[in-house]
Amino acid sequence: MFTSHGPGVRELAVQALSSVERGYDLLAPKFDHTPFRTPERMLDAVEETLAQREGSFGAGLDVCCGTGAGIGMLRRLCRERVTGVDLSAGMLAEARRAHPDPRVDFVRADARALPPELAASYDLAVSFGAFGHFLPAERPALFAGVHAALREGGVFAFPIGAPIPPSHPLWWAVAGFDAAMRVRNAVWRPPFVMYYRTFPLSGVRADLRAAGFTVETAALEHFGRRPSGAPRWRLVLARRSARPHRVHVREGLGPVG
Repeated sequence: MFTSHGPGVRELAVQALSSVERGYDLLAPKFDHTPFRTPERMLDAVEETLAQREGSFGAGLDVCCGTGAGIGMLRRLCRERVTGVDLSAGMLAEARRAHPDPRVDFVRADARALPPELAASYDLAVSFGAFGHFLPAERPALFAGVHAALREGGVFAFPIGAPIPPSHPLWWAVAGFDAAMRVRNAVWRPPFVMYYRTFPLSGVRADLRAAGFTVETAALEHFGRRPSGAPRWRLVLARRSARPHRVHVREGLGPVG
């Protein structure tokens, strides 16, 4: 799974025993040599689907941009500035090195509390591979922040995979990983939040609508379909609607939808 340029077992162990922010700071220089980086095939599929359905956009925002895998896609899709947001200073440093473009800027921030200066500034927001770092109770704050960052009619797009059936060996691998992470977080501090089964489409759709989005999905046909005919991957297209959005506050989570 890892190349000779990627992190070793000891480095991964140190990361796993750190906080999310510190862990990614440590992993950043070698992150692009791990299987955790979003594959080019996925980026190409999302870009092609967005271009076909929406055409081009004004400004673009990559939420939890990491080392900048999605920035090149946004540069091609967007006519105006492109911004990457991430909590890890180390990941942002790698992203800046990879994209020395005056039209691209990077902001260090928690995606659950995006800076007010980003409000109503973007026509497209994307995110890849980061949602496992947010507990279900944190999704409303995350989605409310993205909603606020978009201009009216703006789109929040991200891929989501079909549920893995329990009969598939991967289901057991993923379930085992999540169980191990729960045990780790119960006995070790600081926590490292990373789960694979906490982002179901039904719950995500409900939280997006509560945040003020209208939601549709498009099949990413590049990845084929399951025997049932359902797509293996979908692109969620959440559009900021014109209706007023009420913001509530939950203790400890900040503004949420």
